[in-house]
Amino acid sequence: MDEAGSCTSGGGFRPGVDSLDEPPNSRIFLVISKYTPESVLRERFSPFGEIQDIWVVRDKHTKESKGIAFVKFARSSQACRAMEEMHGRCLGPNDTKPIKVFIAQSRSSGSHRDVEDEELTRIFVMIPKSYTEEDLREKFKVYGDIEYCSIIKNKVTGESKGLGYVRYLKPSQAAQAIENCDRKQPSEFSNFDKNDNRGQEAISKRLSVVSRVPFTEEQLFSIFDIVPGLEYCEVQRDPYSNYGHGVVQYFNVASAIYAKYKLHGFQYPPGNRIGVSFIDDGSNATDLLRKMATQMVAAQLASMVWNNPSQQQFLQFGGSSGSQLSQIQTDVVLPPCKKKAPPETPVKERLFIVFNPHPLPLDVLEDIFCRFGNLIEVYLVSGKNVGYAKYADRISANDAINTLHGKILNGVRLKVMLADSPREESNKRQRTY
Repeated sequence: MDEAGSCTSGGGFRPGVDSLDEPPNSRIFLVISKYTPESVLRERFSPFGEIQDIWVVRDKHTKESKGIAFVKFARSSQACRAMEEMHGRCLGPNDTKPIKVFIAQSRSSGSHRDVEDEELTRIFVMIPKSYTEEDLREKFKVYGDIEYCSIIKNKVTGESKGLGYVRYLKPSQAAQAIENCDRKQPSEFSNFDKNDNRGQEAISKRLSVVSRVPFTEEQLFSIFDIVPGLEYCEVQRDPYSNYGHGVVQYFNVASAIYAKYKLHGFQYPPGNRIGVSFIDDGSNATDLLRKMATQMVAAQLASMVWNNPSQQQFLQFGGSSGSQLSQIQTDVVLPPCKKKAPPETPVKERLFIVFNPHPLPLDVLEDIFCRFGNLIEVYLVSGKNVGYAKYADRISANDAINTLHGKILNGVRLKVMLADSPREESNKRQRTY
């Protein structure tokens, strides 16, 4: 689908939707004169690097330019330099109105706003635990002027966790650091749209989680407890910004591998992609890979659970190998569990449940909805993000709606409302168009 209307291209290469954001921050958003031709854009922006495509946004009906364009570069640093040098300048002697140039948001964000400066100038780094802030500054100053460096430390011992931040004065300097450091050493350097590690990735039971939106430990736990075997999680506070950073550890490496590849890029909350990467804890990689061969069964079972909620009631992970899936993480004050009504009890009220972004496990649903008393049955609709709960008492059903509607449990937002009667639903199914 075209962006904000129909678009024209300079011909030749037309990247797919996925390639528009690869590498991240390589696309610029322009506010220009409606009379500026594409040839002028190509001429003025080519000196900054390889242009992969140009889009001029046009009205769908009149086909006239809306005064908006996008230029896709091959590298992030090229786009950043173009923004730094061209923002506020005029494109030519006959074009006296200064243009506006921003780094464009990723297509997956669903937003057309420009990327904030904090996102472009600050990078997240994995470093040796022996590094001091002076070492960090010395290592990265070759790529540009550094505003500050920060090393994340253990809140109890004060020891470095081998993680830190570097903020540059210019976005192009941060992009240069990411593009060049990755090729030289196995440490991982990334901004908040990217975990870019071109070397061989270390594998461990510990994961680093980075988000542009701050989160609590309860929220972090809710997300990563979806994968069985979560041992602990901890939220790190960066004194220089509101970004979120956390550390997650699993009991076994198979669960960590599964969580990394399943949750990296997951949007929580919607529109905010989280970055997940391994933390090298000094363990022997060969030994970990050997263990992974026997523990991969756990990850395969977890995949089955993720894709087929109806089978979750048959899967349990106990003891030291993991945590049970039925644990509830929420800020909602829930009453204690109550005994279910017999299956043959007449249904007095039926509730319709909508899940976002995915259904909760069936045993968790039953645990939640039985707390209001007189629950007969709760079930999921196969292949859909919806389910139903049957109650033998209208008061119990109304209590469930008042308590749960719009609330988040285990990282899933619920909509809980009265369902249509079976007869009404039958009539809807019979309607033809």
